[in-house]
Amino acid sequence: MSGICSGRVAVVTGAGRGLGRAHALALAAEGAAVVVNDLGAGPGGEGRSASPAERVAEEIRARGGRAVAHGGDIATTEGAASLTALALETYGRLDALVNNAGFLRDRMLVNLGEDDWDAVVHVHLKGHFLPLKHAAAHWRAEAKAGRTPQARVVNTTSGAGLLGSVGQGNYAAAKAGIVGLTLVAAAELGRYGVCVNAIAPAARTRMTETTFPEAMAAPRDGTFDAMSPANVSPLVTWLASAGSDGVTGQVFEAEAGRITVMEGWHPGPTADRGDRWTPAEAGEAVRGLLTGARPPRPVYGAG
Repeated sequence: MSGICSGRVAVVTGAGRGLGRAHALALAAEGAAVVVNDLGAGPGGEGRSASPAERVAEEIRARGGRAVAHGGDIATTEGAASLTALALETYGRLDALVNNAGFLRDRMLVNLGEDDWDAVVHVHLKGHFLPLKHAAAHWRAEAKAGRTPQARVVNTTSGAGLLGSVGQGNYAAAKAGIVGLTLVAAAELGRYGVCVNAIAPAARTRMTETTFPEAMAAPRDGTFDAMSPANVSPLVTWLASAGSDGVTGQVFEAEAGRITVMEGWHPGPTADRGDRWTPAEAGEAVRGLLTGARPPRPVYGAG
C-alpha cells in the first residue's frame, strides 16, 4: 500500500476496538505496517482475550496491509518491552507509537475506591509511560548510532484531563498527567528525532457510549456521523507520518470534522506589590484579578 505512512511501522495500543482500531486501520490504509496491541479486557479492565487484537490484524491483512497482533499488558515492563521488540523482530524498525489503551471506572470522589483509582491511573498513565520509555530507548540508540529516526509519538489525553469531568476524578487525573508526560517527552526526545504530541478526541467508544449515550449515538438518517472514531484517525495518521516534522509538544482536540490546537496554561492577569502580601490583601488582589481573567470553561458532565 502507498500513502503518507508508506514504509513506516506503527504500534497502536488498545487497538482492538473503538479509536485504536480506527487508528490502526487508517495507518495501514496509508501504507504503515501496524503492530495491533490489545489486552482484550472488558470496559472496566476485567478479563483478557487475544481475539480483539487478532481480529483487527486480520482485517488489515485482508485489505492487503501488513499487521501483527500483540496481546500483552503494556502497563507492565514486560508487556511494553515486548511491544517494541515485536515491531523490530517482525518489521525491522519502529517509526511511530500511538498510545491509546484505557478503560473507565467512574465514581464521584467520595465513592471512589483506592483500587478503582489505581487501576485507571495504571492503565492510562503508566500504560503511556512504559511503551513510550521502551520506544524512546530504541530511538535514542538509533540516533547515537548515527541513524537519527523520524519517529513520532501520539498520546491520548481527554477533555476530562484538560477541563475536568464530574464523576471521573481518576480518569481526569490520569489524562492530565498524560499531557505533562507529553510535554516532557517532547522536550527530552527532540534531539533524537522524535516528535511527541497528544490528542484529546471526542468519539464513540465503549467508554463514551455508556457515559454520554445520547450524544454518542450514530445518526439513523445517513447524515455525517460526527462521533465516528474514524473522524479522529486522519489527524493521528498525519502526526504519525514523517510529514509532521517539527510539530511537537502540542495538544490537539479532535472531534467530528474539527481540529483545535489547545493552548494550555498561559499567564493571565497578575498583581505584584513588590513585598509580602497579608492574607486579606492577597484575597483582595485575587478578587480583582479574577474580574479581568478569562472565565473557566464548563466542567465536563456538570449539570
